Amino acid sequence: MTKHDHPIIPIAQDEPSRRRFLKLMAASAALAGAGCSGPPAEPIVPYVTMPEQGVPGLPMFYATAFVRHGLAHGVLVESNMGRPTKVEGNPDHPVSAGTTDVFAQASILQLWDPDRSQAVFRGDELATWGAFEAALQARRPRFERDGGAGLRILTGTVTSPTLANQLAALQKRLPNARWHAWDPLHDDGAAQAAQLAFGRPLDASYRLDGADVVLALDADLFGTMPGSLAHARAFTAPRRLGAQAGANRLYVLEATPTLTGAYADARLARPPHEIEAALWRIAARLGAAPDVGGAADPALERWEAAVAKALDGARGRALVVAGPAVSPAGRALAYVLTRRLNGGADGPLAFIEPVERSPLDHGESIAALAGDMRAGRVDTLLMLDANPAYDAPADLDFSALLARVPLSAHLGLYRDETARAAGWHLSMAHCYEAWSDARAHDGTASIVQPLIAPLYGGRSAHEILALLAGADTRDGHALVRASWPDGDAAWRDSLRRGIVDGSAAVPVAPPAARAVVPPAAATAAPLVALFAPDPAVDGGAFANNAWLQELPRPLTSLTWDNAALIGPATAARLHLADGMVARLRVAGRAIEVPVLVVAGQAEGVVTLPLGYGRRAAGGVGEGVGFDAYRLRTRAALAAPPVLTVETTGRTHDLVFRQREVDMHGRAPVHVRELARGAPRERENEEHGSMYPKRDYDEYKWGMAIDLNACIGCASCTIACQAENNIPVVGKEEVARGRSMHWIRVDRYQAGARTLFQPVPCMHCEHAPCEEVCPVGATMHDSEGLNVQVYNRCIGTRFCSNNCPYKVRRFNFLQYSNQNVESLKALQNPEVTVRRRGVMEKCSYCLQRITRARIEAEKAGRRIRDGEMVTACQAVCPTRAIRFGDLNDPASDVVAAKASDLGYDLLEELNTRPRTSYLTRVLNPDPELE
Repeated sequence: MTKHDHPIIPIAQDEPSRRRFLKLMAASAALAGAGCSGPPAEPIVPYVTMPEQGVPGLPMFYATAFVRHGLAHGVLVESNMGRPTKVEGNPDHPVSAGTTDVFAQASILQLWDPDRSQAVFRGDELATWGAFEAALQARRPRFERDGGAGLRILTGTVTSPTLANQLAALQKRLPNARWHAWDPLHDDGAAQAAQLAFGRPLDASYRLDGADVVLALDADLFGTMPGSLAHARAFTAPRRLGAQAGANRLYVLEATPTLTGAYADARLARPPHEIEAALWRIAARLGAAPDVGGAADPALERWEAAVAKALDGARGRALVVAGPAVSPAGRALAYVLTRRLNGGADGPLAFIEPVERSPLDHGESIAALAGDMRAGRVDTLLMLDANPAYDAPADLDFSALLARVPLSAHLGLYRDETARAAGWHLSMAHCYEAWSDARAHDGTASIVQPLIAPLYGGRSAHEILALLAGADTRDGHALVRASWPDGDAAWRDSLRRGIVDGSAAVPVAPPAARAVVPPAAATAAPLVALFAPDPAVDGGAFANNAWLQELPRPLTSLTWDNAALIGPATAARLHLADGMVARLRVAGRAIEVPVLVVAGQAEGVVTLPLGYGRRAAGGVGEGVGFDAYRLRTRAALAAPPVLTVETTGRTHDLVFRQREVDMHGRAPVHVRELARGAPRERENEEHGSMYPKRDYDEYKWGMAIDLNACIGCASCTIACQAENNIPVVGKEEVARGRSMHWIRVDRYQAGARTLFQPVPCMHCEHAPCEEVCPVGATMHDSEGLNVQVYNRCIGTRFCSNNCPYKVRRFNFLQYSNQNVESLKALQNPEVTVRRRGVMEKCSYCLQRITRARIEAEKAGRRIRDGEMVTACQAVCPTRAIRFGDLNDPASDVVAAKASDLGYDLLEELNTRPRTSYLTRVLNPDPELE
């Protein structure tokens, strides 16, 4: 019996009716608890500290991995009676280290999405798995005769040892078959750069904890780059609590505002060709490149001189990182320059063997496949979790080419654009429904174990390849298990901990660096296009995820849409303003897009967020935004294309969660510079109050948010939404100011500086909301929490009107979907699903406090510091949020609140909030003052 099997409880017919009723109810709950599809067929192993057998009513945690762009993100998935309901980071995983990002948090909604593919299709008609197997079997004799000459397999980025082994075995058996790879966000330039610098492909491993000075050139270390969680955690560590010793400094030169640029100590916005040229000039100042002359722009010249001086002064602990908009030659130079600054030692930059097992140049690979399809050399095409009909380079016209392939089959989570253009569509199992394995960006391998049997009968890529190869077994568990032959004990330990011991890549010593030749100087164009993943829907894979669609984009606050981002001067020159629809043309292709003017955007650059304009995304994601892939050709993968803009005279409604970003002198975010002055003295004298003083003898919960560590990623917002059953409201309701997020991340502009501030309920000691509620629905509990009694609330909204922090949310409509069974299964059973007409807000995760208290009381002790972790605290990649008992003098939160940098938001109102902040301390370069 597996751990998910629930024994049927025998019921004696002659028992008293009440006792019999309770037993029947318990049996029904146990039998129904496994969700819609029941447990997986094979035994799965709970995380390290969890019991072997589940206790009804208590959640279980399983170590697995969430796989995005082929890379594993180590996670723990909470299962309530067989229903996966929440994702947490795996503290044992060296990359995630117990944290997650917005995509991992929202993956649980993707699992339960009722719009996922639920059947096999042949064209537009329903079919069966048996029919597809028969169609494939009919081709197998020909494959054996000609070595698979007409067989092509298309995947995304592959790091899975099992999948790579299967494909290698298939190619050995069918030597004329070809494996192609395409991920629209794949960084082809990284492998090319290593080839230029060292003569072989290598992966760069950045160790920001070993860097005192970092220069990022169009490199979003904290956002889109692999390993972003580890990078953000390492770089912010010496800055937490405003620490002054060993403070590091970050310089960013970029075209479009990013999370990394927002956190930088010195940032400059320039178009890609100027970024490239600046890199070569900085390298020339440091003796790592030939002299290429000076910058024509005095501001850029001064900036380059200051950066070169800072890098030179940090030899041994200096790091230069170049991103996708920099040419492969420029990125190779960044490798060479970093090694030169560090005396040839690894320092903050090391190299490992490539983690990816698929073809490294995806642009070349998809073009080769398209060429074979056009020439009629492809008889059978199997596309595994890829959507080239939507996101392949526009000049390949992949949808039309699919019509030339006699048998084309698409395996995917959704019946998307490629599924509708292919001959067959096969429903794919989610990564929480199937066995697999994958590696993180540092090579650490994780076994992906399912928590639930496939909800809609989907199959994994491993099972499809086994079917194609005619393997003896098509069982996913057996296929993955065979890739890890170290014995049952090691296998179970890997499942229990979520990582395979000893699997992390070992740094390799790269060959001697080659001379890097500067690329031909790019001709400055009046306007160029940059393509970037959307911060919420990525490259389009999450377009149907309502949590992410409604998440305000960190640097624009835009929701439920994308827009062409342009700088203020460019907008003025083109006579454009927010919401105006423009016609963009690239190499004869045109799309119409709404415009958003963004401070900090490089002039002469239009950034086009990818992932929107979906024609077949499922449900909520269809018809939202514009499709930037229609302008992205193969040439645009190599260099930003020249763009022309025309006005159309039309407008489009863009919806923002926050429009005002000026602090208007009130300074909700306190800021000071590291080298200047001491922090202001905290006011220890309490103001008089008409509120009675209350003492809390047991627990006294409080929170401190360190603005020195917050990077504005908004992971806390999605984690809170997943934990507390917070509904989405849709674009129209957001436009009315009715978004329901319990913790928001406010963004402010202080000159050129971007500042972030997470704002949950303050849990005021002197709560203004409590005095105006006519029915006592908002009140203090015995531990000082400001709680909301939903059954009392009659919807007057007086409390919201009286809250100076505006953190209370009202259910104007029945936002929670109570009709779709899979969305019911998604809900956290420990949190009430609110009805229409009640006020709701942050509760400091009261359900988690209760759970921790029960466990502590069973052990006859108090809750220890760190045992109670809120959802927002757990997800934060930089440990910016600290929570605990203020009555425990040794607690982490007490230490944070004792800092001289601490302050209360709107403290002049004397609300005495339990949530406080730490002043943001900047480390600017004095050369650039």
